[in-house]
Amino acid sequence: MMMRTFRQGFLIALTAVVMGGSLSAAEPLKALIVDGQNNHDWKSTTPSMKATLEATGRFKVDVATSPAKGASKDEWKAFHPEFSKYDVVVSNYNGEGWPASVNEALVDYVKNGGGLVIVHAANNAFESWPEYNDMIGLGWRDNKFGERVTIADNGEVVHTLKGQGPSSGHGPQHAYKVIIRDNEHPITKGLPTEWMHTNDELYHGQRGPARNMHVLASAYSDKAKGGTGANEPMLWVIPYGKGRVFTTLLGHVGGSNNGKTDTRAIRCLGFQTTLARGAEWAATGKVTLPAPTEFPSASEEKLAPEAK
Repeated sequence: MMMRTFRQGFLIALTAVVMGGSLSAAEPLKALIVDGQNNHDWKSTTPSMKATLEATGRFKVDVATSPAKGASKDEWKAFHPEFSKYDVVVSNYNGEGWPASVNEALVDYVKNGGGLVIVHAANNAFESWPEYNDMIGLGWRDNKFGERVTIADNGEVVHTLKGQGPSSGHGPQHAYKVIIRDNEHPITKGLPTEWMHTNDELYHGQRGPARNMHVLASAYSDKAKGGTGANEPMLWVIPYGKGRVFTTLLGHVGGSNNGKTDTRAIRCLGFQTTLARGAEWAATGKVTLPAPTEFPSASEEKLAPEAK
């Protein structure tokens, strides 16, 4: 039921774009979601992201699940995702370090042209892995770790030096407006310049090397809501070798909504659309998925149906 519900929600958002047209006539791209450990509910987010991607008709998705926290060395030896079989890898992982051979395989994969997508808390992972920090640009780190990036109201990118300004954090979950900063990038082209994202964590003070980082969208971190009073990056891309990396800080699942686990952030059509288009761009460097007509406005949230 979860797969069908998310599929229906995303298709409703996209099918009105071209009368009688298909979303994509191309051979489906092969995607791999990596999960197994996370401080967020990966058992809920992975199935919904898999359904979102497959609903577009553009992806065929497999899942590689790591051993649980505290697993034996023998269990970890059995974990060796074959990244090279896929067009794009989607990380829904935030936990213990992987074996060195897995780290090396992911770096080689991206350097040689593979696509990588980092979703929400996956940017918290692997603080001591230099290549990972280069690929993600910014992560959930202490302010002594590296530079911070914010966006001025006029769109200028502002770098705050290591040791200055806040460390990573977020205030209470709330709905907030996402501002597109590059309307011409394939991922964001055709989307509203401003749109309401539903109840979610708004990460602030992310830190890292921030090299070759291009911010696609930001959100205002309101001090009255536990934030920084700055426009914080929410979506960005980075070239790495011959490959491409797309990061979205949207997509928290947790807390309660009417007595159920709050999944609104991953049911937001803005999240689902940018995830799918970001994954296609990371895989190919292009986006064929259309900008849907059913999309959040600057004042109104739009959600896919809740999973049954």
